[in-house]
Amino acid sequence: DNFSPHLTTKKDKRVGQWAEANNVEIAYTPTNSSWLNRIEAQFTALREFTLNGTDHVDHREQGSVIRRYIAWRNRNTDNPRLRRIVKRANVA
Repeated sequence: DNFSPHLTTKKDKRVGQWAEANNVEIAYTPTNSSWLNRIEAQFTALREFTLNGTDHVDHREQGSVIRRYIAWRNRNTDNPRLRRIVKRANVA
């Protein structure tokens, strides 16, 4: 998202050359289409459970909260609130 290497491939061939050298096929997506990426819904849940309405003292504290959420998330995959948030965000 927001990297947009395809905007510069005509002027600067480095991205295309790297892709070709590394056997990578670039799949261009429409502008503002991050919602097509199914992982985005998981970030919506992470934000809802860990970041909204918080004021962490520093990045270390915020990282700790995120790590605890991931551990909780992995133990509670069937949590109804989590499922609702992911389903609502997963529009693709």
